[in-house]
Amino acid sequence: MNTKNIANQLQGRQMKAGPTDGAAEVRVPNHRLRLIPPEARASFIAFDPLKVAIKPGENDLTRIFPGNKRAAGEIIEVTGKVTDERGRPVRRSLIEIWNANKWGRYSHIEDHTDYPLDPNFLGIGKTLTNDEGEYIFWTVYPGSYLARPDIGRWRPSHIHFSIRGGSARLITQMYFKGDKNLATDPMYIVLGDDAPRSIAKEYQTHQNLAQHNQAQRGFQFDIVIGGPNANYFETN
Repeated sequence: MNTKNIANQLQGRQMKAGPTDGAAEVRVPNHRLRLIPPEARASFIAFDPLKVAIKPGENDLTRIFPGNKRAAGEIIEVTGKVTDERGRPVRRSLIEIWNANKWGRYSHIEDHTDYPLDPNFLGIGKTLTNDEGEYIFWTVYPGSYLARPDIGRWRPSHIHFSIRGGSARLITQMYFKGDKNLATDPMYIVLGDDAPRSIAKEYQTHQNLAQHNQAQRGFQFDIVIGGPNANYFETN
């Protein structure tokens, strides 16, 4: 096999900016991405739990701390499983999520919109996957927000995910089925044929968890690391 053919095999997908996504135009590569060699991908190993401090309740975004007043909005349960390209669980990996409150505002200082802030909602949480690669969170159903007032473009409801393993960090977004703003969202459009895989599967929650029995709806979002069926990620 000649050098040219080897180089072609290492070529990944061609990235592009979605329509009306001006910010992406200056940071999206103009050439095909190179696939990460298997030797490097093998470094995506599970976190040592002794090096990650997870406190009780950090996967419950509906309260700033256990026992505090609940956040406003619809309480939802978010679950899923993290696996590699062969379906093997990615154990003890650090999962972090963040999302806007019910009105579509983040608690981040850089959110300068005039949507209401919820004093009982920070919108950030974390947990570790268990031995089966599973995770669970409780949060509020995030509101949409006007991302481009000049053209009237709204961002659909979504939840940001960060997955850490070894020295690698992967970032993706989870969307909700039936959101009318998906059709015009550049970050969703750029996913192409893989876009539907970023939409969570809704399910009815089990009401035997008294602590979280306000979560009437659940959303399953499985994450695949690596391989041809990997989730679409940003890297950081």
